[in-house]
Amino acid sequence: MRYFEVTFKTTPCTETVNDVLSACLGEIGFESFIENTDGIKGYIQQPIYNESTLKEVIENIPLDNVSISYKAELMEDKDWNEEWEKNFFQPIVIGNRCAIHSTFHKDVPEAEYDILINPQMAFGTGHHETTSLILEELLDAELQNKSLLDMGCGTSILAILAAMRGAKPITAIDIDTWCVENSKENILLNNIENISVELGDATSLEGRESFDIVIANINRNILLNDMSFYTACMHKGSEIFMSGFYVSDIDILKEKAESLGLNYMYYKEKNNWAVVKFIKS
Repeated sequence: MRYFEVTFKTTPCTETVNDVLSACLGEIGFESFIENTDGIKGYIQQPIYNESTLKEVIENIPLDNVSISYKAELMEDKDWNEEWEKNFFQPIVIGNRCAIHSTFHKDVPEAEYDILINPQMAFGTGHHETTSLILEELLDAELQNKSLLDMGCGTSILAILAAMRGAKPITAIDIDTWCVENSKENILLNNIENISVELGDATSLEGRESFDIVIANINRNILLNDMSFYTACMHKGSEIFMSGFYVSDIDILKEKAESLGLNYMYYKEKNNWAVVKFIKS
């Protein structure tokens, strides 16, 4: 079977944009995706590929202020299962303490925390700067017996590490059905029992009990729009870690957060991507 390889350039190139794009593409027949430096590559069987349908999906992507361009190339016929495993993400070690890999990886570095991720898609693997920044924060944070919310959970890699470090109970929420199902699969792979995965957006937080810790790796516009829902389920002293944006976005996010009673603590950056920490007063 021959496949089209479609290279998508996304602006901004964030995990949220790439996750939403991949979910929309999955609905029109794309089977697998690989993350690259400025977007994703998607693969679809030749008989299924329809450029008109693809253009319609891109034009109607449910995100604001996002630009997507693409280039399609018909690939030579080959064993795609073998190619996918050979070219999938390499094992990664975060902070010299957390190893992230797939079931087919061999010679995985030993680490204090070992996380398995199903290789359906290469998102939420720890390779993107925003994910690795929050993973590093979770490695340093005091999580024992702390309730935690992972908003926009993706693969739930962040929730899984938090559970391994003693956080409980944990709620992981995403707007995408694929992310919810993949999260459940990854949680089972890692033998985690205290993470509840839900399909929903920020409005699903209304009326909930407060969380000790909130993590939200999304994008600037969604964070600005949804931050009031996050703070509504935080108590005095609750911590929130936010990422998915550039260093240049910190000031506008800080202004919004402080208007909602959050005290700015610090930010860290990696290749111009940032993570910020606030504590509710």
